Amino acid sequence: MAKVLMTGFAPFGGESVNPSWQAVSLVGARRDDVAAVELPCEFAASLPALRGALEAHRPSLVVCVGQAGGRFDVTPERVAINLIDARIPDNAGAQPVDVPVVPDGPAAYFTTLPVKACTAAIRAAGVPASVSHTAGTYVCNQVFYGLMHLLATDFPGVRGGFVHVPFSPEQVAAAGKQAPSLSVEKIADALEALADTASAVTEDLPVSAGAEH
Repeated sequence: MAKVLMTGFAPFGGESVNPSWQAVSLVGARRDDVAAVELPCEFAASLPALRGALEAHRPSLVVCVGQAGGRFDVTPERVAINLIDARIPDNAGAQPVDVPVVPDGPAAYFTTLPVKACTAAIRAAGVPASVSHTAGTYVCNQVFYGLMHLLATDFPGVRGGFVHVPFSPEQVAAAGKQAPSLSVEKIADALEALADTASAVTEDLPVSAGAEH
């Protein structure tokens, strides 16, 4: 398998953990071919940290991971938009509204991962998954867009994309929430299936291969 850079986020929004980083760090501990890096949940710091990780590890594949509380399944993202519109402040207290990720950048970037094939592989691993067409407008989308811009401009030949994961059961229990969740172990299984598939597959499956939302 090709060298993979996999990133997750620090906890945000008052949470004490972030399953994106917990799962990514677990995958990094399981595998020698995955470099696991935690990104700050801060608009000003996330993309410099991502660039630093790309320069340090020189991967051939990048999978950035974030939490999307309320989603029922693991959702590989298809498109990132050039917009930041923060509904809550980031961990540094910044809350930009209606500003571009990259001034004068393209309106959007599509992932270069085979998201339908990855979704099918995640399901085959026993984890619910579907393709998503919205990564939001918070730090997750900023990192997704910023990643694709970096790959298009400064790291030619590297493929990458973004995937959202649900709350962990521990988060739901600690907050007394009624929300869908997946264990960190299951999320890690999903990320491994995604990375293996994305490394091996360059041409995606037909649209009929998986449900989308």
